[in-house]
Amino acid sequence: MRKSPVDIDKQNAVVRIRGLYKSFDTLDVLMGMDLDLYKGENIVVLGRSGSGKSVLIKLIAGLLKPDKGTIRVAGEEVDRLSPKELQELRLKIGFLYQGSALYDSMTVRENLEFPLVRNSPPLTRKERDAAVYEVLENVGLAQSIDKMPAELSGGQKKRVGIARTLILHPDIMLYDEPTAGLDPITSSDIITLINEVQQKYQTSSVIITHDLTCAKATGDRLALITDGKFSREGSFEEVFRTGDTEAKKFYDYNFIIDP
Repeated sequence: MRKSPVDIDKQNAVVRIRGLYKSFDTLDVLMGMDLDLYKGENIVVLGRSGSGKSVLIKLIAGLLKPDKGTIRVAGEEVDRLSPKELQELRLKIGFLYQGSALYDSMTVRENLEFPLVRNSPPLTRKERDAAVYEVLENVGLAQSIDKMPAELSGGQKKRVGIARTLILHPDIMLYDEPTAGLDPITSSDIITLINEVQQKYQTSSVIITHDLTCAKATGDRLALITDGKFSREGSFEEVFRTGDTEAKKFYDYNFIIDP
């Protein structure tokens, strides 16, 4: 499974992180992290459990505040924004939670309508229906529009979660373990969908994953966290074809299927 080339604007960093520190009580998690995400790029962030991967994307989305350092998203310094400004910025960010975070009491249609009602100017019923059908078609689930989340498989829930983020046409996508808990065939489908979203919606994405098959197939660039910083960064081959002990252990733990 190889990734098709995409147009990446390396003169335009949609996310720019410098000197980022974050601790929880006495636990130091991020310790001077630097990162750029360029327009049109998928960057995969790898690291051990507890290395700070999910903390990183929560900081990008403004769900956590850094202890030190700067995070600029779409030119805005996230921790300096007012609540209203932060809410406006989040409209440009799609966040796929590991568990998809669907409302169990709502149908698929209602789950997708929720961000439209909450965040958009008032839309007519016809406009809402058109928006819902469009994103469901794009994730291959138009036939499930009136189902409840309990009637969906794990892979279908992930697809609906992606559709719900896409309905506001975000510029930036944040994926938290998108293939976690899925069988290999369903994981392959989600990997394909992530790449299709990048191509069709021209998104820039941060993808958190332990799955090296997902990393290799979706990442234009990979970054490996070690001891609170990025220790290696580059293509899949540049990160893992090395004598670096941490990278080798991470690679050896995974099973990679080459095409």
